[in-house]
Amino acid sequence: MFELALDPTTWALLCAVALAAGFIDAVAGGGGMLTVPALLTAGLPPHLTLGTNKLAASFGSLTASITYFRKQLFSPRFWAASIIATAIGALLGTLIVDYLSIEFLNKLLPVVIILVACYSLFGNLSTVEHDNLPPLNRATKIKQWLQGLSLGFFDGLAGPGTGTFWTASNSLLYKMSLLLNCGLARSMNFVSNFVSLITFVALGHVNFLLGITMGLFLMFGAWLGAHSAIRFGSKFIRPVFNTVVIILALKLIYEAYL
Repeated sequence: MFELALDPTTWALLCAVALAAGFIDAVAGGGGMLTVPALLTAGLPPHLTLGTNKLAASFGSLTASITYFRKQLFSPRFWAASIIATAIGALLGTLIVDYLSIEFLNKLLPVVIILVACYSLFGNLSTVEHDNLPPLNRATKIKQWLQGLSLGFFDGLAGPGTGTFWTASNSLLYKMSLLLNCGLARSMNFVSNFVSLITFVALGHVNFLLGITMGLFLMFGAWLGAHSAIRFGSKFIRPVFNTVVIILALKLIYEAYL
């Protein structure tokens, strides 16, 4: 059993990172690209880092998804296939993590974070302004299943950047506004976070005290971020999304190769 002993300064820094991550995640996704490296730097083993991050992230993604739902920017009925597929994918991905070695995860996580940041940097965001959902036909449901299974699996397996992948892929797959895009991305992020969290708890890879503490700060940050996105719309979301991705990509490339 891993014993965690953090000094007050490190604990405070992790909470500050969680606050910023919650705000960023609610707007553009990618909050895990802040919290996962921070937890690894604090000395947590990779498996415990991923599990604890899922606990903290669930607070933030739940807050953001509820906010978008209340503003009628997310329809659970319309996206039912996405919810089911994402849950299945997250369960499978998390179960596979338990069979990976710590050495492999130590090498995998930085690479995943860099790839996600670089991919997001060159992706295109939605250009549609009206808040209308795309037609719910056979093609849309197939897209929902494929997107949900793949991104849910990725979130369960690695996690960092999943919200950014949702935001970017939504723009590619569906014609809808950035606010509907964010509502879907944040809600699906909660689904995969929660399913993955339950699995990590069953496997014993969660530090509850640290996860809950960071989760409260993530929750407040997510509340601020979601309300800011809804109030200011695409003129706020776009620059935040692009700025976050550029900074994270440069930071991670520097740490990995320089």
